[in-house]
Amino acid sequence: MKKGNLYLIPTTLGEQSSLDRIIPSYNHQIVHQLRHFVVEKTRTARRFLKETDHPVAIDDMTFYELNKHTNESEVQHYLDAAEQGFSIGLISEAGTPAVADPGSVVVQMAHRKKIKVIPLVGPNSIILSLMASGMNGQQFTFHGYLPKEGASLVRKIKAMEMDVVKSSTTQIFIETPFRNNKLLASLIQHCNPQTLLCVAVHVTLPDEQIITKTIGQWKKEKADLNKKPAVFLLGR
Repeated sequence: MKKGNLYLIPTTLGEQSSLDRIIPSYNHQIVHQLRHFVVEKTRTARRFLKETDHPVAIDDMTFYELNKHTNESEVQHYLDAAEQGFSIGLISEAGTPAVADPGSVVVQMAHRKKIKVIPLVGPNSIILSLMASGMNGQQFTFHGYLPKEGASLVRKIKAMEMDVVKSSTTQIFIETPFRNNKLLASLIQHCNPQTLLCVAVHVTLPDEQIITKTIGQWKKEKADLNKKPAVFLLGR
């Protein structure tokens, strides 16, 4: 029996995003063929599929949740449908699956099981922010979340800035939205005035802001990033 495929399906980066603007029509064609989905949150995935005008009733679809609460033993069966010939969609909570997202576990399992993995085109806040930052796109490092506070955070900031100085490698990282202002304050306090900092907020949304300035310039302005999804980049 021929196995099904695992499609990596990007979603919007926020509720105000226009599906037509950032999700190719080809994606809809693929999504409309699927009945099985591995998702971070069922509620969010159901809403996304409804917006695509999926021809199948939501209650007739099968959802497998993959997040920090998922039991590892359950995940081993998430691709059973693909082994039976049915293709499966992997949907992130926002943006691109398997990048800063737990979906990579299922992708790795698909490779082991010789299930074809097919990534679809769509928005990724990390890459879009790098594109718009004006910083080095040839060499960059994504750190995910930094240490929450204290000496560990300061050491990490200093180490990233050192990489910028030594190799011009762009440093990319994120934070939980309600801690954004605290992180911004730490960057301003501990980085050199000439180091560039880009803050990309609400990427692809109507109120998108992507601003690159030196740390010295950021010190002169008051920015409120509280509860706004953001990507931070250090560079030169």
